[in-house]
Amino acid sequence: MPKSIYTVAALPGDGIGPEVVASTLKVLDRLTPVYNLAIKYTHYDFGAAAYQRTGARISATEMDEIGTHDAVLLGAMGLPGIRMPNGTEVAPQIDLRNHFGLFASLRHTRLFEGVPTRLKAENVDILVIRETTEGMFAGIYDEVETSDQSMSDRMTITRKTSEKLFEVAFAQARLRKAKGLPGHVTLLHKSNVLRSNGLLVKVFKEVAARYPDCGSADFYVDAGAMFFVTRPEIYDVVVTENIFGDIVSEVAAGIVGGLGVAPSGDVSEEHGVFQPCHGSAPDIAGQGVANPVATWLSAAMMLDWLGVRHKDTKCIDAAQHLRNAVERQLAEGPRTRDIGGIAKTNEVTQALLLAIDGEGLKGTERRKYSLRRTILHSVRPKQMKLIN
Repeated sequence: MPKSIYTVAALPGDGIGPEVVASTLKVLDRLTPVYNLAIKYTHYDFGAAAYQRTGARISATEMDEIGTHDAVLLGAMGLPGIRMPNGTEVAPQIDLRNHFGLFASLRHTRLFEGVPTRLKAENVDILVIRETTEGMFAGIYDEVETSDQSMSDRMTITRKTSEKLFEVAFAQARLRKAKGLPGHVTLLHKSNVLRSNGLLVKVFKEVAARYPDCGSADFYVDAGAMFFVTRPEIYDVVVTENIFGDIVSEVAAGIVGGLGVAPSGDVSEEHGVFQPCHGSAPDIAGQGVANPVATWLSAAMMLDWLGVRHKDTKCIDAAQHLRNAVERQLAEGPRTRDIGGIAKTNEVTQALLLAIDGEGLKGTERRKYSLRRTILHSVRPKQMKLIN
């Protein structure tokens, strides 16, 4: 079997980004040789801290260079104290979305055994697909006159982007149906108030008609957001406008244990950027306690995407191997403190490497974590502060 070789641009970014990316590269380096895969990484220094040092954002030339890679693995970008002249945070990940036309953000949330949740539900497996270039983000590069009396943003929905978005949603539903999931797509919108969302619903129903093998429904986003908490089992694939998707995808993450276990992939027909849904968490950066699970799962999404795009079953098999190992890791421990454990980043990384090898922690090692949890059980762990 010939070796498959892929190139990946690694953008660790800010805060805990470098820590979770470093962990994930170790995991990929252990996993990929098993499947006769090779990944060659090129590291790029972009983010808020880099902007503070250099005063420069990613240039078009650098963007184009990043775009020559087969995929992008991103850690986290943005620091609350570092702002652009217009008062907004430095967010190169948004620049990437716009430069490469990454119109769909796939955000997978699953309730894993061993991860604490306040939700009274057993089977939660939801893929939220958020449009990322239009909607309420359509005008972020508009030139506007600054004022401390009045400011406005615009929401724009186009048929072209909406059709592409819904095609992705129903294609994902078909893939999920083949794995035993419902194969159902739900649109969240606000067409009772917003004219733009009326077009969104119209296009959705047109695309749904092309997929008679998949179910479909649409809800107003306010009711739909409530259903994430009260009836999450009704959702399979959820698709929606940019800012609605930003909000409900984090609600979905919250019901399965938080952003620390929530991966994502921003994709177009040609490019894919994969990153955890969480932000840079500067309050815990450098302490060695960051949770790398969301980045691990983002890497699995990246392998899946490469496999589908290049018709390479080795990538798809490696992605499933990684997800299986993460599932075992979360069920058996150790886990980081934001999801009920007490282990550090390097400890969970080493445990995952063993899980990838088909091994597990020895009894004495596992008892070490149980004993530490017993000692610390009365201390509420500090939750990771995550930046949107």
